Amino acid sequence: MSQAAIQDTPEIDHVERARTMPLEELNIADPDLFQADAIWPYFERLRKDAPVHKATSPDFGDYWSVTRYEDIMAVDTNHHVFSSSWEHGGITLFDQISDFQLPMFIAMDPPKHDDQRKAVQGIVAPNNLKNWEDLIRERTGYVLDSLPRGEAFDWVDNVSVELTTMMLATLFDFPFEERRKLTRWSDVATGRNNPDIVESDEQWRAELLECLEYFTNLWNERVNSDTPGNDLISMMTHSDSTKNMDPMEYLGNIILLIVGGNDTTRNSMTASVYALNKFAGEYDKLLANPDLIPNLSSEIIRWQTPLAHMRRTALEDIELNGQMIKKGDKVAMWYVSGNRDADVFEDADTVIIDRANARRQMSFGYGIHRCVGNRLGELQIKILWEEILKRFPKIEVLEEPTRTKSVFVKGYTYMPVRIPA
Repeated sequence: MSQAAIQDTPEIDHVERARTMPLEELNIADPDLFQADAIWPYFERLRKDAPVHKATSPDFGDYWSVTRYEDIMAVDTNHHVFSSSWEHGGITLFDQISDFQLPMFIAMDPPKHDDQRKAVQGIVAPNNLKNWEDLIRERTGYVLDSLPRGEAFDWVDNVSVELTTMMLATLFDFPFEERRKLTRWSDVATGRNNPDIVESDEQWRAELLECLEYFTNLWNERVNSDTPGNDLISMMTHSDSTKNMDPMEYLGNIILLIVGGNDTTRNSMTASVYALNKFAGEYDKLLANPDLIPNLSSEIIRWQTPLAHMRRTALEDIELNGQMIKKGDKVAMWYVSGNRDADVFEDADTVIIDRANARRQMSFGYGIHRCVGNRLGELQIKILWEEILKRFPKIEVLEEPTRTKSVFVKGYTYMPVRIPA
């Protein structure tokens, strides 16, 4: 019986299966395992018995899994050997389509990576974050005040998606009334192998080309402006490193910025409500001490790990924790596993909102590719909980959330909640 077939059996004991299955049969890059939230015993087995593990996936071919915190950091900070370049395969286990490749600065090596990253990183500079704080707080309050009391509603759509899409529209100076297009393009970009999102590669291409057409029109509106605006598109049109991008490179960078500004924050917002219900004592601790909100943000991002992995490709033969990785091999850095490494985080499967080392979470990566917008994401979650605690005694999760069928985006598609009347 195949792994997928076993996964479809409701009564399977994943803890026992993870403990006893031959390591050579273990394929952690299985979207069904992620959607079922059944990954944890398998990652625990890998960290214990095969922290650098070679596997074969029907979707991704041969790949290495790196699952311990220190090994992940060693790979992530060695871009000279472990490349993220799109020319070597990019940042996800899925290989790019040969005639539809999407260069983006996170999937580039220096010096081009550094130049293109500098073109946009000013948008999350400390002064900009300070300027946006009032706007984020105003919008958060508006969304929370519009929520029903005493009846069920979907937290994902009504709060997490709405707030992050508002912020994305601001970052791009995107037409506000059409901001949900950004959510759709983010889902499509990361959902190529998810039949719940797109049905074929042809649909996937068509929707991304629609995104390119829309953003090309925005580019053309801003490229001739003598005074560039304080938005991502204007920054790219007026930077020497990005103003001459070809269309697919422009699309690649747009997709990177949409996904980076969307998935991490929206899924952490949902995870925060889910986790505080799952670990009810921590919710009481937060109510008693709201000063813990900043640490809560870091702890939720650790516990959730909204992007489960990043891929690298070895540029030369190299030994890692006793295993010989060959030139050209795919290497998956499983941030989702490193954030549950008990050698770094005590009682790692539990949310502890006053955890002393919560900021050591690796969800944003390390080295030159560390997430450029990490502080903005943390700020949005912090403000959300400051505004929640002003309004609601508690938010009740009514049933287990529905999760994304993906080994890349570790997220939620639906979570019913209720605010007591």
